[in-house]
Amino acid sequence: MRVLLIGDVVGKTGRRAVSTLLPKFIQDYSVDFVVLNGENLAHGNGINQKVFDEMILAGVDVITSGNHTFDKKEVIPLLTSKSNLLRPANLPPQAIGNGYGVYNKGDKKIAVINLMGRVFMGGALDCPFRKFDEIYESLKRDVDYFIVDFHGEASSEKQAFGYYVDGRSDIMFGTHTHVQTSDERFLPKGTAFITDVGMTGAIDSVIGVSKDEVIQKFITGMPVKYEPAEGRFVFNALFVDLKDRLIERISVLE
Repeated sequence: MRVLLIGDVVGKTGRRAVSTLLPKFIQDYSVDFVVLNGENLAHGNGINQKVFDEMILAGVDVITSGNHTFDKKEVIPLLTSKSNLLRPANLPPQAIGNGYGVYNKGDKKIAVINLMGRVFMGGALDCPFRKFDEIYESLKRDVDYFIVDFHGEASSEKQAFGYYVDGRSDIMFGTHTHVQTSDERFLPKGTAFITDVGMTGAIDSVIGVSKDEVIQKFITGMPVKYEPAEGRFVFNALFVDLKDRLIERISVLE
């Protein structure tokens, strides 16, 4: 099983990067399954039908999300109708949508679990560690592979979670900070891991946002409306071959 994990895709520039490069990566790497974090797809915040369809057409199998999941009201019908669009599983149980799904790929079943960290993230979140245990125990007899997108701010929380699921989840990749870490590896019990897979979006930006607006915010301390940056892109991803035990961090500049 060859899997490609794509980091937080920001706005039009990030979508252009995916549409441009993903079909070639699927072909060149013989990718079987693609997971993409899409909470910033629609103009930097949230998901709607148009951007969802655009990513699926490019070759994405499952779209995960995070703290911006519900920023666009158009996401509500998508979360109720699209089994391959996930929201964090450790949101309160009354939240709309599913936090995990099981997908058929050939004769294999792949579980994708979307979780959100609690350190510096705010909101009413259940413990992601215990939520993983609950989901894993309910699925482990029927699933061949487990993949976790852990959407979190703190590197320490993401690394601790990686070791916690080591040997149970086949892949654990971190998202949310938009900055790719250079610590991709197989953990001692076999889980493919990276603290943060990084952002796919405008490279000449501050984590995908127009740099001038962010600088103004820091200098003045006044409220600023952030806009996703445009221009040349960076495509950040992680490739994992679970059969041959290969892991490769990808960062491509336009």
